[in-house]
Amino acid sequence: MKQHFLSCIVFCSLAGSLFVACNQGGKEQKLYDTPGHGTINISVDESFKPVIEEQIKMYEASFPDAHIIAHYKPEAECFKDLWKDTSTRLIIVSRGLNEKEEEYAKNKMNYVPGWNLLALDAVVVLVNAKSTDSLFTLNRLREQMEGKMNRQQKIVFDGVNATGTVRFILDSVLKGNKFDTTVVKAAKNSDEVIDYIAETPNAIGLVGFSHIGNPEDTAQVNKLKKVKMAYVQCTFCPDSPFVKPMQQTISNKHYPLVRGIYYIINETHLGLGTDFTGFLKFERGQLIFRRAYLVPVMQFDVRAVNVNEKIPEN
Repeated sequence: MKQHFLSCIVFCSLAGSLFVACNQGGKEQKLYDTPGHGTINISVDESFKPVIEEQIKMYEASFPDAHIIAHYKPEAECFKDLWKDTSTRLIIVSRGLNEKEEEYAKNKMNYVPGWNLLALDAVVVLVNAKSTDSLFTLNRLREQMEGKMNRQQKIVFDGVNATGTVRFILDSVLKGNKFDTTVVKAAKNSDEVIDYIAETPNAIGLVGFSHIGNPEDTAQVNKLKKVKMAYVQCTFCPDSPFVKPMQQTISNKHYPLVRGIYYIINETHLGLGTDFTGFLKFERGQLIFRRAYLVPVMQFDVRAVNVNEKIPEN
C-alpha cells in the first residue's frame, strides 16, 4: 500500500513537471540563446543596411547555429522597438542614448541598456551624373532645405520623418529649424533616393555613405555610374577646400557631414546579442567596417599618405 502511494506521488510530480514544461516550453525556446547559438531579432537604421548585412553574414558563417534576424527601418522605429518590443535585443542607429532616455530606462527597467560607438559613417550629398552643380557649403544646404534659395531644386531624403539621416541633418545642418516641405521630398529608402537622383537632373539626394561609398562593391560601383557624390566645403581646413566623402576625409572629419554608427543593447544575460555586439566592436567586425570604407573605432596600423585631390572643372 505504501509503495502504491509513493508511486502515485512520483507520477503526479512528473505529470506536473511535464505540464509546466509544456506550458512554458514555447516561451523558454524563444528566450533560449547563448553566445554563438540561437535566434534573435535586431532593428537597424536602413541607411546602414549594406555593412550590417555583411557583418551578419560573416558572423553566421562563423557560428552556423546563430541566426540574427535584422529588420531595417527608420531610426525612430528602431528606438520604439528598443522600448516597447521585448523581442528586440539590439538596435543599430546613428546616435546613442540621451540623458532623458537613460533616466527613462532606469525608471522603467531599473537599468540602462549598454551603448557605444562602432564606426564613423557620413551623409552623402548626391547629384545626377550629368550635373555640373556639385559644390556645396553647409550654408547653401541649410538655406535650400529651408526654402530660402534654389526652390526649384528638389532635395530627396530616405523619408521626411523619423530616419537617422533626417535627424542628423535637422541637428547638424538646420540646427533644429524645419524643412520646407515643398522643397524636400521623401523616398521610401536609400535605393529609391539614388534612383530618383539618377532620373532627375536637377535634384539633390542625401543617403548614408554605406550605400554608395565602397569602390570594391560591384552594386555600389554601378550606382555611382548613375549619380555622383558632391563636394562639401570643409570650414576649418586651410584654404577651406571642397571635399567629398571617403575614408580619409571621414576619419579626419574634413568632410563635414560625419556621423556615428552606434549599438544599443537591451540584454541582461550573456546571450547572442551580447556576443554579436562583441563581434562588431572587436577586430573582425571592425575590419569589416574598414573594408566597407567606413572608419572603425578600433585603431589599426596604417601608413601615412598625402592626398591632393583636385576639384574637377565641370
